Amino acid sequence: MKETKEATAGKTKPKLSTHIRYVVLALIFVNIIINYMDRTNVSIAMPEMAKDIGLSTVQQGLIFSAFGWIYAAMQIPGGILLDKLGSRITYTISLFFWSVITVFQSMVGNFGQLLGLRLGIGFFEAPVMPANNRAVSYWFPDDERGTAIGIYSSAQFLGLAFSTPILFAIHKSIGWQGLFIVTGIIGIIWSIVWFVIYHDPQKSRWIGADELEYIQAGGAITEEEFIKEKNQQPKAKLTWGNVKQLFNRRLMGIYIGQFAISGTFWFFLTWFPTYLTEAKHINFLQSGMLSSIPYLSAFAGVILAGYVSDRLLKGKHSESFARKLPVITGLLLTLLIMGANFTTNPVLIIMFMSIAFFGNGLATITWVFVTALAPKELIGLAGGMFNFCGALSSIVVPIVIGFLVANGNFSSALVFIAFIALLGALSYIFIVGKIDLPKTNEH
Repeated sequence: MKETKEATAGKTKPKLSTHIRYVVLALIFVNIIINYMDRTNVSIAMPEMAKDIGLSTVQQGLIFSAFGWIYAAMQIPGGILLDKLGSRITYTISLFFWSVITVFQSMVGNFGQLLGLRLGIGFFEAPVMPANNRAVSYWFPDDERGTAIGIYSSAQFLGLAFSTPILFAIHKSIGWQGLFIVTGIIGIIWSIVWFVIYHDPQKSRWIGADELEYIQAGGAITEEEFIKEKNQQPKAKLTWGNVKQLFNRRLMGIYIGQFAISGTFWFFLTWFPTYLTEAKHINFLQSGMLSSIPYLSAFAGVILAGYVSDRLLKGKHSESFARKLPVITGLLLTLLIMGANFTTNPVLIIMFMSIAFFGNGLATITWVFVTALAPKELIGLAGGMFNFCGALSSIVVPIVIGFLVANGNFSSALVFIAFIALLGALSYIFIVGKIDLPKTNEH
C-alpha cells in the first residue's frame, strides 16, 4: 500500500467513473447537523419549558450539563463498540435511539424525567465523532482527508447557523413539545437513510472499481489493514511513570487550554438563547435570527485559523509560533464577550458575541499540540485526556452559569467565560511555552 501511495504521489488525479466518497461526505455533514440540532434544541426550548415544568436556573444548568456527564464517560466504550460494529451499524443505532429519546423529551413533566433523558442522549451520541473520523478514513485518500475532515467539522457551526432560526420558528409555531417531536422524527428518518445508503467502500454497491482502487492506493484504510494494524499496535502500559508523563507541565498547559476553548463553545450551545431572551429581552424570533451570526463568525474563525497558520509556516516563523498565534489570539478575543454587559443594543450585543465566538473558532487548531508534546507510545492516552478536558467543560460550565444567574443577572456569567478564556491564553503563553512541533509534511 505504501509503495502504491508513493508511486501515485504528485500525479494528476484520474477521471473516475464514480465519486461516491463525496456522497458519503454529504451524509456525514447532515449527520453532524442533526447531531448538534439535538444537542441544542433543549437550549431553545428551555426558557418556556422551564416555566412550564418549574425549573430553577440551577436545575437548568444541571440539565444543560447532563449530556456531558455520560458523553465523556462513554468515549472509550463507544470507541470499542465502533471497532466491533463499524460506522454503518454504530451510527444507525446511535442516531435512531438518541432521536427517539429526543421525541420523549416532549412528554417530560419534571426535572428528574428531563435529566434522565438528557443523560440518554449523551450516552447514544458518544460514538458519533469517532464514527465520522472512521468513515472518512475508509473513504478518502491521504491527500483529500484533511479537506474532508475540515468540511464535516464545519457542519457544527454552519449547521447551527442555518438551523437555529428554523428551530426558533418551529418552537414559536408549535411550542417546545413540538420542537422535540419534529427534531426527533427528522433524526429517526435520517437513521434509516444512513443505514440504507452508507457502506464501507469494499461493501458499497455504488462505488466504481476505479474509485475504490484510487482511494485505497491513496492511503484509505481497509478493514483488513485496520485489523492488522490494531493487532500489531503496541499497547501503552498504564504505569506510574506513564501517568506522570501524561501530566507534565506542557501537557497540563494544553489540557487547561482545551478546557477554556470548549468552555466558550458550551456557553453558546446551552445558555446563549436564554441569555438573549431572558437577560437582554430580545424578541424570540429575532433571537433566532441574531443567534445564527455568532455561529457563522465561529465558522469564519475556524477557516481563517488554518489559513493564517499555514501562511505563517510558509514564512520565516517557527512552527510553534505559527500554531500558537491563532490559539492565543482567539482566546484573547473571547475576552470581548464582556462588552455585552455594557449595552442593551441588540446589534452591539451580537457584535461582542460574534467577536468572542470568532475567537473561539480561531483557537480550535489545538490537536497538533498533542502529537508534538505527548510521548509517541502515549499519544492515544494523551489524546484521550485532552479530549476529556474539553468534555469536562461541557459539565462544569453550564452548572456554574446556572448558579451565577440564579439572581437573573448574566453579567457574572460572561465574566466567568472571559476568565476561563484568559486562563487558557495564559496557559499557552506561560505553561506550554515555546515548543518544537514536527514538520507538517512528516505526519
